[in-house]
Amino acid sequence: QVQLVESGGDSVQAGGSLRLSCGASESSVNDYYMAWFRQAPGKEREGVAGISSDGGTTYYADSVKGRFTISRDNAKNELLLQMSSLKPEDTAVYFCAASASLGLFWTRSTLINPSRYNDWGQGTQVTVSS
Repeated sequence: QVQLVESGGDSVQAGGSLRLSCGASESSVNDYYMAWFRQAPGKEREGVAGISSDGGTTYYADSVKGRFTISRDNAKNELLLQMSSLKPEDTAVYFCAASASLGLFWTRSTLINPSRYNDWGQGTQVTVSS
């Protein structure tokens, strides 16, 4: 099991930017699919952005498309999420997750399906005020 630790969460004003990082405990994560999810109080966990092991395939939730960018630095065993034009509705705990496989058949949207991920971090709080 890969250990994941998120960082970078903060409180910002609407329109601001944040960069989240997720560090992994071992380099084997470089062969994993990875993704960011978020969960707001009283709501279900939702997929934000996902990325393939080589970084060549990404997928974003419609709510963040054009504002968030997911990337990975496999040299550092790190997953990143650059968030800009933040809105109050982006307020949530953000989690990173990793999975060695998304199943036999998958599409780009599978990258942000939480049921396909096995390893999860503890989360980092992002609060956006208006």
